[in-house]
Amino acid sequence: MNTNSHPALVGSLSSTAPSEEVVNFSPGPTSLPKAVEKKIAEGFQKPGLTSLAMSHRTPEFQAILDHAVNTARQVMAIPDNYEILFTHGGGHGQFAALPLNLCKNLTDIASYVVNGTWSERARNEGDKYCSAQTIDGKDPVTGLYTHFPELTEEAIHPDSKFVYLCSNETVNGIELHRLPKLPASRQHIPLIVDASSDFTTKPIEWLEAGVGVLFACASKNIGHPGLTMTVIRKDLLGEDKASPLCPGVFNYTTNSDAGNLWNTPATFNIEVVGHVMNWLEQEGGVMENERRSIEKSQLLYDVIDNSNGFYGTPVTNKDLRSRMNVPFNIKSGNEELTNKFLIESWELGIIGLRTLTPFGVGDYLRASLYNGISIKDTEKLSEFMIKFQKENI
Repeated sequence: MNTNSHPALVGSLSSTAPSEEVVNFSPGPTSLPKAVEKKIAEGFQKPGLTSLAMSHRTPEFQAILDHAVNTARQVMAIPDNYEILFTHGGGHGQFAALPLNLCKNLTDIASYVVNGTWSERARNEGDKYCSAQTIDGKDPVTGLYTHFPELTEEAIHPDSKFVYLCSNETVNGIELHRLPKLPASRQHIPLIVDASSDFTTKPIEWLEAGVGVLFACASKNIGHPGLTMTVIRKDLLGEDKASPLCPGVFNYTTNSDAGNLWNTPATFNIEVVGHVMNWLEQEGGVMENERRSIEKSQLLYDVIDNSNGFYGTPVTNKDLRSRMNVPFNIKSGNEELTNKFLIESWELGIIGLRTLTPFGVGDYLRASLYNGISIKDTEKLSEFMIKFQKENI
């Protein structure tokens, strides 16, 4: 086969390896934990209606919804003064929904920490509905996103309706392992967190960090695409808070008052979130999940750091390295070796290291280590990386 047309080089996930040997390192949507997939399959084998065919107005679905909300609250220690909503439109929907709910006027100011692809997109979308002020995280020399800017009093506009950040930048490989605290003079400003790619992999300092809204798309760590969990501090709700332009489907207060049932929710996806939360609880909770996340990512970073430059990663500050998305290149991006790596790993069932995105294929491959990836799965990749280096020095 002509290697230039090999499926691995165009992002194919259909490896020729036996299905039981395939490990999906995609950046999302990605695989669920095996135990959750088994639970879902068992549900479809039982007689009667599944949540795919269940009216959201029935007591049967209300029980599913209550379970998903209550288990998420328990697993993630979400305080009672926060509302949990299941929203539509993914992260991009929340990029618009946040300023539409928290900024009544187009002239209202919001501060955006921009230190990667997704926070940049959020700022650009938010600027349509408010006056978005940028706290710039670009390296002044390289122009690349490789660090997180300091949140000083001077950096945050005092009239900001909110301060926005993304706790894990999947493309750039930058993660905040704990949320920052705003300066004392700015702690009245609610912190907004895009936690789409790291939610459930570490505890959230809801009150200590002053979280106002936190949202997480389901398709990385808690379920399937088509659903976003949005957690809102209740003092930010109220019809007087939102822009008159805010559509009902995005309006936090409207959906809170309707108990998550203002319009038809993604019924099956909500049930899956409940299954994932059960799995997390059974596996030791969020602290144990964080321990696993640290162990998985360290397996790969150790290979990279001990490779004498054969592998490289863009984030040199180890305190900011993402545990969820490990970007790496081979011999500073050598195209021939990179293609060889992708083909050989794909044929072994290691898939998802390169996917086609709106941003192209990028300068780095990425191994995404979400909840569906086990320590054993990660060991398979790390062992292949070591073997590949020995054979291609």
